[in-house]
Amino acid sequence: MTAQKKRILFVSSEMTPYLNESPVSAVARFLPQAIQEKENEIRVLVPRFGVINERRNRLHEVVRLSGINISIDDNDNPLLIKVASIPEARMQVYFLDNEDYFHRKFVFKDEKDKFFADNDERTIFFCKGVLETVKKLGWAPDIIHCQGWMTSLIPVYLKTLYKDEPVFKNAKVIYSVFENEFKEDLGKDFGRKASLNEIDDKHFAAYANGDNKSLHIGGIKNADAIVNCTDKLDPDLELLLKAKPNMNHDNNENLGERYSAFYEQVLGSAK
Repeated sequence: MTAQKKRILFVSSEMTPYLNESPVSAVARFLPQAIQEKENEIRVLVPRFGVINERRNRLHEVVRLSGINISIDDNDNPLLIKVASIPEARMQVYFLDNEDYFHRKFVFKDEKDKFFADNDERTIFFCKGVLETVKKLGWAPDIIHCQGWMTSLIPVYLKTLYKDEPVFKNAKVIYSVFENEFKEDLGKDFGRKASLNEIDDKHFAAYANGDNKSLHIGGIKNADAIVNCTDKLDPDLELLLKAKPNMNHDNNENLGERYSAFYEQVLGSAK
């Protein structure tokens, strides 16, 4: 029996070839292609960091999707959507852009290796921007697969702010955990800002410290299933992971088959 075609939304903080290869960016590049080759419909959303060369990568604005404002601390931040293609994969990638948050020639740290003070707001902007973009697309995903700490707010937003949105009604959320990527934190105001003045504090208890581990904890607790993408997983995260449907990532040639089976498992467990 042939598995039914599914709609899979991939959200990642990084993606090669647009950024240097890392564990996150490599998965973001090759997993969507493997799933698309299994006759599924996919969408890929990533931040448009300033180091991404628009001319070389042929990014262009999608005017019909741009024009949304994302409010953080009563400040309206315009969201621009751009798109590019990876010809060899026949795959389109959507980029979320904002002049204040992403037009700098570094990703998460400046030229002196200092963590950007507004990485908290950049994370909030990206996560809420992803969900607003999907709403505007009117494209209802079956699976929303979040990869990397910068996507960790998406599971909690889907369980709270967006729980009644028709486009997300049947979506299951998968969160991929990677090895801790930074030692800093997103600041003492992160929880308050991330609540967007609408979400009860209890939903942000897991994210309270704003450090890499806390973001992973929040992502795991609010997701429906987990993928472990590191062999150096924190023991506390491992305990949380075991309480939910989970799988270990590896880069073997059966990537599409293994993930397709996992997606079927996650969707099946919801019935």
